[in-house]
Amino acid sequence: MPTVSTVRGPVDVNDLGQTLMHEHVFVVSPEHVESYGKGAWWDEEFRVTDAIEKLSALAAKGVRTIADPTVWGLGRYIPRIQRIAAAVPQLNIIAATGIYSYEELPHQYEHRGPGLIIDMPDPMVDDFVRDLTEGISDTGVKAAFLKCVVEQHGLTPGVERICRATAQAHVRTGAPITVHTNSITQSGVIALDLFGKEGVDLTKVVVGHAGDTNDLDYLMRLADTGATLGMDRFGLDLYNPMAQRVATIAALCARGYADRLVLSHDAACFMDYFGGMWDEALAAAAPNWRYDHIHDDVLPALRESGVTDEQIEQMLVFNPRRYFS
Repeated sequence: MPTVSTVRGPVDVNDLGQTLMHEHVFVVSPEHVESYGKGAWWDEEFRVTDAIEKLSALAAKGVRTIADPTVWGLGRYIPRIQRIAAAVPQLNIIAATGIYSYEELPHQYEHRGPGLIIDMPDPMVDDFVRDLTEGISDTGVKAAFLKCVVEQHGLTPGVERICRATAQAHVRTGAPITVHTNSITQSGVIALDLFGKEGVDLTKVVVGHAGDTNDLDYLMRLADTGATLGMDRFGLDLYNPMAQRVATIAALCARGYADRLVLSHDAACFMDYFGGMWDEALAAAAPNWRYDHIHDDVLPALRESGVTDEQIEQMLVFNPRRYFS
């Protein structure tokens, strides 16, 4: 049977079980931690223990897998994730490769590539492929999907190059893609158009944060390409309240799109965007932005809206399995 790489090693895709397709464990900049966090708001052992507790509680809800799209630009650090994965054996964590940037390239790539100071094939492609086929750094952990961004600024030169490198790595390896998009500006259309021109199999693309909009015409336009819609920010009610997110999913399911939807929160155990005030920020701005929100609150609301258990299983089990097959 086909397998998918996880932080603990390969897993049969049929054993992935209920899968949340867009969850971070940590979003923490190593430079931020080293410069300002230690001795102030960052305690490595406390945060690792806290993550183990939170992910163990998630597994107790019946979730067996999370796809973690934390890549360069979000603070990917696999050794820390390995510690946590080893302590939560009932939960698979799937790592990603790629670059998270809204506008510009990392400086480490801006001088190397076709037509640049060092004229060569784009090194991003080789780096992504190495993560997928050999492993990330010296950890032995292989990424199993790719991540890039098309935000409100669209295809800036840096974003376009990252997205094309992502597409080329997909073509070389078959690894699926998750693309962060801005649903207000409908940047998912731009992303899928670029991927299509690069030869990407659009059935292997999740359009991230599609659930931030309730524009059914836009969402069906994306799904009709074969791509999957990431209804993946439950708990971020300031972007789109839960009731509207649920109504949109129910409407799409009623129109026959349950096979093109996946669910998640885009949450994390800790993000350093607020320094050490993560817990305070959650309480003030997003009290429902937590790993158990879907199982505790969203699934009952979906059922009350007419979404069947079969459609829920499609979104939580079968669609993720297909994506990683």
